[in-house]
Amino acid sequence: MTVQYTSTELLISVIARLLSGCRHVVTGASSPIPGSAALLARELSGGTLHVNVLGSTRNNSFTNGGVELFDLAAQGRIDAFFLGGGQIDGAANINLVGTGRYPDLEVRWPGSFGSTYLYFLVPRVILFREEHSRRVMVPKVDFISAPGVSAPNTYRPGGPYKMVTGLGVFGFDRRRGRFRLESVHPGHTLQEILDNTGFEFDRDAEVPLTTPPEARVLQLLRSRIRGEIAEAYPRFAASLAN
Repeated sequence: MTVQYTSTELLISVIARLLSGCRHVVTGASSPIPGSAALLARELSGGTLHVNVLGSTRNNSFTNGGVELFDLAAQGRIDAFFLGGGQIDGAANINLVGTGRYPDLEVRWPGSFGSTYLYFLVPRVILFREEHSRRVMVPKVDFISAPGVSAPNTYRPGGPYKMVTGLGVFGFDRRRGRFRLESVHPGHTLQEILDNTGFEFDRDAEVPLTTPPEARVLQLLRSRIRGEIAEAYPRFAASLAN
């Protein structure tokens, strides 16, 4: 029997798989899908994974927010974090500042905050942006909030690991500074990704479909995980129920 699932459930399950083997994962504010994925990964790990969901009181052991986040990242005690951007280019540069020629921007976004710092220090930075369009996936970002690659001999234990979008999953080759398409989500096509991506990327001749969530994972998502994430994101949890 075919198991039915939503696009959101697919994204959560995909990201949870990318967190396998981590010891400590932190998700930022306004990140319900990564937050749900981290909680799912914790459940699948049997509780060995430690998760901090910023904005939560039940699933956040930090008492001083960003200060502790940055301290732990510098100590190498955070294995995975999530970043996005209004723009992302083929070198995994992200733009959180705005579009246009800085400082006379046409559109202004919230700002870079500590994105560069975390991008340099956290080993598995997963870029996540549900919208996959040429407006987001651009040939070159208008402003580099955080660079995907660094000059040789730069101390950088962290950097881009994967990118998950509403259309597929990409890996990132830090040595070559390029994305590689690893899978296309069910219901979408390689041509759709090509049409909606402003930068070039590597790929095999045959790109597989993204593995859908298993029945057990869906059961966890629709029960325990939905209840856990509701404390920080009640509207998002309600949408999962629907």
